Amino acid sequence: MSERKPYPSDLSDEQWSLIEPVITAWKARHRSVSGHRGNYSMREIVNAILYQGRTGCQWAYLPHDLPQKSATYYYFAAWRDDGTDRIVHELLRCQVREGDRRLEDPTLVVLDTQSVHAAAGAPASTTGNDPAKRVPGRKRGLAVDVLGLVIAVTVLAANTHDNAAGIDLLDRVADHAGGTVTKALVDQGFKNEVVTHGAQLGIDVEIVARNPQDKGFVPQPKRWRVEQTYGILILHRRLVRDYEHRPMSSASRVYWAMTHVMVRRLTDTTTPTWRDPRVAAA
Repeated sequence: MSERKPYPSDLSDEQWSLIEPVITAWKARHRSVSGHRGNYSMREIVNAILYQGRTGCQWAYLPHDLPQKSATYYYFAAWRDDGTDRIVHELLRCQVREGDRRLEDPTLVVLDTQSVHAAAGAPASTTGNDPAKRVPGRKRGLAVDVLGLVIAVTVLAANTHDNAAGIDLLDRVADHAGGTVTKALVDQGFKNEVVTHGAQLGIDVEIVARNPQDKGFVPQPKRWRVEQTYGILILHRRLVRDYEHRPMSSASRVYWAMTHVMVRRLTDTTTPTWRDPRVAAA
């Protein structure tokens, strides 16, 4: 394949080396019956997934110098269904925590939800209307650690109460972290049902109340980390709305977006923006 001009979302050699062993091992286990190795490198497939996540383009609008829709979607769906996207994410998450001199799994998580508009193609059976926020679409729930790294993701219809989202997140946290999590912070949108369910799992759920004397937005200690993570995710335009047909695909988009964030954090690189003088002068 001929060389192409790189996109800002492309993985550098150093970044690719962080996830290449997982992808190469997967490819070795899924060889074609005919022995055909495919027309595209695995690195280019990952680059195409990251490009789409960052720019928000439709499948049919992937640039011609990236792998075509059929190939990119095949791997996106395969990795979504067998958990490879989460394996890659977990590998990097553990490395980021270790780099911050922390244990691989946290003892404290922060939970929150975000309602986002769904695209016209999202099935009505998986969407709803959030009456409080007046958002027709889906509810995205996250559990993050004190570094803002994602521990668990859930995607539900927007009319689902925060209690149901919180209970689902707690179950995922308990399954994921192997019993290390003992404390969870939530906002006042979560009620006693979540506290009770957490206690059954051995997790102390604390509802962090807002100071009634505060005016405007005032970040709550530790709880602001989940808000920061939502802000980072929205920089990936595929997550500004929920464009996915299946909620599992929506969750996978979160894992890929965080994978993109973490490879840059581990290699001390950033994505150029219009604030960068070099970009503005171009």
